[in-house]
Amino acid sequence: MIWDQLTSPEIDALNRSIPVILPIAATEQHGAHLPLATDRMIGEYFCHQLHHEIPDQVLILPAVCVGCSAHHMEFSGSLTVQHVTFLHQTEEILASVAFHGFKNLIVFNSHGGNSGIGQVIIEQFGKSHPACRIILATWWKIAGESLFKLNETGAGGVGHAGEFETSLMMKIAPQLVRYDQFENKQNKDNFEWASGDLLRGPRASLFQNMKDMTPNGVFGDVRNVSAEKGHKIAVRVVQALKTMVLDLMES
Repeated sequence: MIWDQLTSPEIDALNRSIPVILPIAATEQHGAHLPLATDRMIGEYFCHQLHHEIPDQVLILPAVCVGCSAHHMEFSGSLTVQHVTFLHQTEEILASVAFHGFKNLIVFNSHGGNSGIGQVIIEQFGKSHPACRIILATWWKIAGESLFKLNETGAGGVGHAGEFETSLMMKIAPQLVRYDQFENKQNKDNFEWASGDLLRGPRASLFQNMKDMTPNGVFGDVRNVSAEKGHKIAVRVVQALKTMVLDLMES
């Protein structure tokens, strides 16, 4: 079910154990070939696919569309909010859901820059709302093992606007992909211990602006991309999210 497509009496009639998903995303540059809405569109696509599979067992909230993207601001069009602003907005949305009696809450993340504050959100909210279960789920982490098998571009290929995000957008909104703007991988070298991508996390966190990581805003590789691969990614992520939702519903 989609939260804002229901009426107030319809919400009131629902079983309060139904898991509620809050997508959190970003509005930021994704190189010259993907739109600013990429993170939001990917997160919402996963959630709406889940809704089509189990419409009576999940509630999807409106997405938080502008996230923590200060490291992208050297690229035109990127929007950002401070971490404390993002924390307050997200916590207050979740508190509204809890006020209405819902107890199983999933913060579903599709932007790497939200990961740190996302953990703070669930720790603070969980402590202040002991009657609720609150989970932070990031799409490339919940299906990491199965996604690894789809990676053909190797280390650094599935970062920002690379193999996976581009394939997903070719599946989700091919009309928004600028195919004539694909460029070769331009990731800049880094310390070995600070190098990573969506599937291969670094051993230590080193802050860098995106401009320091790549001159064109793409940290990844756009070889071996396809809508078919995007479909395979989506199937794996939606299945992993579905398992989480059903586990919460049944426990």
